[in-house]
Amino acid sequence: MVGRGELTDKAWAVIEPLLPPRQGGGRRWRDHRQVINAILWKLRTGAPWRDLPDRYGPWKTAHERLRLWTKDGTWDRILDRVIVKDDAVGDLEWIVSVDSSVVRAHQHAAGARKKGDAATESKLSPLTGKDSGGPVAG
Repeated sequence: MVGRGELTDKAWAVIEPLLPPRQGGGRRWRDHRQVINAILWKLRTGAPWRDLPDRYGPWKTAHERLRLWTKDGTWDRILDRVIVKDDAVGDLEWIVSVDSSVVRAHQHAAGARKKGDAATESKLSPLTGKDSGGPVAG
């Protein structure tokens, strides 16, 4: 069973031929599919490399392999092959999701009155002729 966000057999069949052959001699390379699933997990979650779940192997392996594949162009070839293009339009459509955070200003930043700074009179608005509720300059 394929985990959420991991490569399906169909996707793996497309990507596998684009990967460099495993290095001969020396230490055996960790499985490419496991490493790509690790990279996809990292990119999907935005979590630090060190938080990579154990099922993907050592985080340093995934990080180093992504670094090597980026440097030699392998990662670009993978992305070029798997990015879905809209044939009807002929353009690539990107959907970007940005985290919105709440930013709160201090009450004085919003122009709130300070203690002992209460208005004694009202000021008429020059546009409407009505009381603006603001202090009178004087």
